Amino acid sequence: MSDHGPTAVIVNPTAHKGGAARRWPAIEAELRGRLGPFEARLTEAPGHATALAREALAGGARRLVAVGGDGTVNEVLNGMLDPSGRLVAPDAVLCPIPAGTANELCRALGHLAHPSGAYAAAAGGGTRPVDLLRVRCVGLDGRPVERFGYLIVSLGAAATISHRTSQSRWLKKLGEIAYLLMTPTVTLGYRHRDVAIAIDGGLPQTRRLFTAMVANTENGGGGLRLMPGARFDDGILDLIEMGDITRLGVLFGVMPKLYSGSHVGHPKVRVSQGTSFRFESDVDTLVDLDGETVGRLPLEVAVLPRAFRVGAA
Repeated sequence: MSDHGPTAVIVNPTAHKGGAARRWPAIEAELRGRLGPFEARLTEAPGHATALAREALAGGARRLVAVGGDGTVNEVLNGMLDPSGRLVAPDAVLCPIPAGTANELCRALGHLAHPSGAYAAAAGGGTRPVDLLRVRCVGLDGRPVERFGYLIVSLGAAATISHRTSQSRWLKKLGEIAYLLMTPTVTLGYRHRDVAIAIDGGLPQTRRLFTAMVANTENGGGGLRLMPGARFDDGILDLIEMGDITRLGVLFGVMPKLYSGSHVGHPKVRVSQGTSFRFESDVDTLVDLDGETVGRLPLEVAVLPRAFRVGAA
C-alpha cells in the first residue's frame, strides 16, 4: 500500500473512444489494492484533466495518477506546471496508467511490456526525471499557443495523420493501428512544402519537407520507433526530417521500416540534435504535440531538462 503521501487519481472515461470506461472497474480494483482508499476524479470535457490536476495539487496531493492515453497524461502534466514550465509543487510526481489509444509515455517507461509496472510505479516511492518539451505556435483560432509535452512534436504530414485520426468517429476504436491505417490516405494526398528550420538559434535553412518531428522519446504513433536513440532524460532533443520523398517512396521505402527504426538510413531522411528549434513556412502546416493538434506554423520547440518526475517502483 502507498505510503508516500496524498495521491489523486484522475480518469478520462472517454479515452480510447470509451474503452477506458469499460476497463475502469478492473483498473480501479488494481489501484485500490495498491494505493488503498481514494476518490477518483473523472474528466468531463477536453482540458478538464488540467483543471483537476491543479485542484488536486491545491488540495495537497503530490502523486497524480493519470488514467487514460497520452492526451490525458499531457493534460494532467500541464496542470502540474506554472506558465514557465516549472512544477507548481516541486515534489509533485506524475504516474500514468495506460488506458488510451496511444500510451507512448507508458511505453517509454516500460509499462506496456510489463503491465503491472504502471501500478507498481503509482504505489511506489521512487521517481525518474523526464525532460519537458515547450511548444509555442499559432493556435487553430489564430491566437498564440504555449503548451508543454514529453513525447514528440510533429509538423506536416505526421501532424495531419494524427489530426485526421482523432477526427474519425470509428478509426480510434481500433487502437494503435488507427494511425497506421490513416497514413496511406494522408500520404497519397499530401503536398510537400518548403520549411525554414533554425537549430539552437542558428541561421535558418529552407528545406523541402514531407514531415518533421522533434523527439524526446524513441517511440510514437502507436509503437513506431520514430527516432531511434532518443532519450527522455538527456537534455537533448532529436530532429528527424523526411525530405522530398515521393509518395510511393514514403509508403514503400519508409513506412515498412518505422517499427524497426531503420528508416533513419533512408537517403532523404535527415537526423540532427539540438536544444531549441524554429520552423516557418508560407504554406499552412499543422503542428501536433503528444498526439494532439495544437496549432500551425510558425513553431518554436525547446527542451527544459529534467523538468518533472514520473513514478517508479
